[in-house]
Amino acid sequence: MSMNHVYKFHASLLKTGQHNHLPSLGRILLWCAATPSPKSLSYVRALFVYIPSPDTFAYNTIIRAHVAAHSSPSHAISFFTQMRQRGVPPDNFTFPFLLKACARLQLGQDVHALILKLGFDSDTYVQNALVSFYGACGSVELALNMFHAIHERDLVSWSSMIACFANNGFSNEALALFRQMLLAKNVMPDEVTMLSVISAVSSLRALELGQWVHNFINKSGLKLTVSLGTALIDMYSRCGSVDNSIEVFDEMPVKNVQTWTALSTGLAVHGRSREALRVFYEMKKAGLQPDHMSITGILVACSHGGLVEDGWRVFKSMKDEYGLEPMLEHYGCMVDLLGRAGLLCEAYEFVEKLPIRPNSVIWRTLLGACVNHNHLVLAEKVKKRLYKLDRYHDGDYVLLSNAYGGAGRWVEKANVRNSMRARRVNKKAGSSSISVDQIIHEFISGDNSHP
Repeated sequence: MSMNHVYKFHASLLKTGQHNHLPSLGRILLWCAATPSPKSLSYVRALFVYIPSPDTFAYNTIIRAHVAAHSSPSHAISFFTQMRQRGVPPDNFTFPFLLKACARLQLGQDVHALILKLGFDSDTYVQNALVSFYGACGSVELALNMFHAIHERDLVSWSSMIACFANNGFSNEALALFRQMLLAKNVMPDEVTMLSVISAVSSLRALELGQWVHNFINKSGLKLTVSLGTALIDMYSRCGSVDNSIEVFDEMPVKNVQTWTALSTGLAVHGRSREALRVFYEMKKAGLQPDHMSITGILVACSHGGLVEDGWRVFKSMKDEYGLEPMLEHYGCMVDLLGRAGLLCEAYEFVEKLPIRPNSVIWRTLLGACVNHNHLVLAEKVKKRLYKLDRYHDGDYVLLSNAYGGAGRWVEKANVRNSMRARRVNKKAGSSSISVDQIIHEFISGDNSHP
């Protein structure tokens, strides 16, 4: 329902003298909670002041509205504080909303203590919320303890714990728990569960496992929604099979900007720049407006493919065609594009004229390009700018040292190494990993201990 309908309904309440009728005001709260926006939330806060004796339902609704808005967690907590001060008792629906707000602000241990005090700790709905809360705060062990304490686990219990593992880098544990879930009685994974499973597979870069998950989704009767399809496209791309990404894309009945972006970015990172560019322009023909992420993906494609003119065209279209203000990452992409193409002086001038202050990543990108193209004079100049921003980054010293070595300037190379030792800058060992029989093996540079 639009805000105009809300205004009309509220006006009718005022005209008929029902402006203090709690059930009618509750309907307005529900409408605003269903479609939260800065305008509706501001209105509902003003309205809430005039509710004579808001009950638990009213407080739950306004807390939920501010949690759903993603941008007002502090307001949600303020209303809960007010609720407690007025002596309005919370119920098992109050705490899941409140815990979501606390997770965004990275606080809430006191809320768990209150849950225990009020006896809601055995409620599955609240327990599931605690698993999600601890997962969102990165407290995996506490989330797992909470999960083990749930006697009657439902779909949300399993999904919350799998998401906790997947989002905190415990991909193998997430997949192991998913297998355990499949063995449990009367629980079938849904779209939310599978999104976490796909995320775990993506992190492991395990193609065979990803194909098994894709087949499982098809066999389980789950619809290929925009979210699932986009996640699968991204997963296949990360696992090194962009052709599988294209197949999923073609199967999808509905696609959004994120879907098109996932495909074009996947093509870009696999060196298929022309195809990525074609997908970008096809998205425009489909009537979809590119966003900041879409532009980033296509600039990466142009950079990897050496498509300087196309890159400039896309970059300039951000403001001219789409009204998008370039962000630091877009400027970084342009520096990378120019640097890879050997247009080093042009790249340096571009950085110098940026409307926002360039960070160390942008200067480091340019330094790498200078080294790759053996432009030592400019490399030294860039290194000085980098030194002011980040004087302890080992990669900067190593790049310059290698450049001097490549040019046979051994004295300067030794000076850079001595400078590293004097400033106690240590080079971090490089590493790589490979998946063999669904097991990830990691190799550290200089380490011979791996069998």
